Amino acid sequence: MIGLLYPTRDCAEDDFTALAGCLDARPGVEFAYVPWARRTVDRENVQTAVRELSEPDRLVRTAATFTTSPRVVSWACSSCSFLDGVAVAKTQTDALTDALGVPASSTSLAFLAAARRLGLERVALASVYAPDITDAFAAFLAEEDIATVHAVSADAGSDRDLAAWDSDRIRGLVDSAASSDAQAVLVPETALHTAPLLAELENRAGKPVLTATQVTLWHCLTLLGRPAAGPGLGTLFAHPH
Repeated sequence: MIGLLYPTRDCAEDDFTALAGCLDARPGVEFAYVPWARRTVDRENVQTAVRELSEPDRLVRTAATFTTSPRVVSWACSSCSFLDGVAVAKTQTDALTDALGVPASSTSLAFLAAARRLGLERVALASVYAPDITDAFAAFLAEEDIATVHAVSADAGSDRDLAAWDSDRIRGLVDSAASSDAQAVLVPETALHTAPLLAELENRAGKPVLTATQVTLWHCLTLLGRPAAGPGLGTLFAHPH
């Protein structure tokens, strides 16, 4: 069982379960919802709200609510795990491992692991965030010597707004980010429904496209020593070993 800590209920949980159902490993997935400290999140307080949401103690308390005993846990929120850099992201997952006694990851650390797996040094970012948050993700990647050669920032709304994006809007975001200088396109948002589009997005971009849902599940299975594959799920799951 994979345990996913998730920030907003009823957004794109079905994207994770759809992708998991297409994998040969057929992993089970359970969600536990990390409560926001603030009732209202707006442009002025979004970074503060994200930092509060990501406090290790809050993650550990939420992880204690899983109804099953997960064999691996991931903090399935991109911005919450990259905003303050790699060391803070590792502090979050270390706290989860210490509390639960199982391997732990996050979406942002999964992006780093996937980039290493594919030998990526130059990437493009198809970001739904405001430019300052996009810049924070680029800085996070740069800590591990991954250069961002092109980025677009959609400056979109809430998780629920993003969960309602249709396929055409996701295609447009990735198309606008594609760059001949990049080895891959990264889509760092766990509220988008990307699982049905993975093969198409890669065909359009002409290179690997790594989405938040995809890398999160891939890294969880990698940490368990259960590399998985599935048809039409992109380069990462075409070559799991």
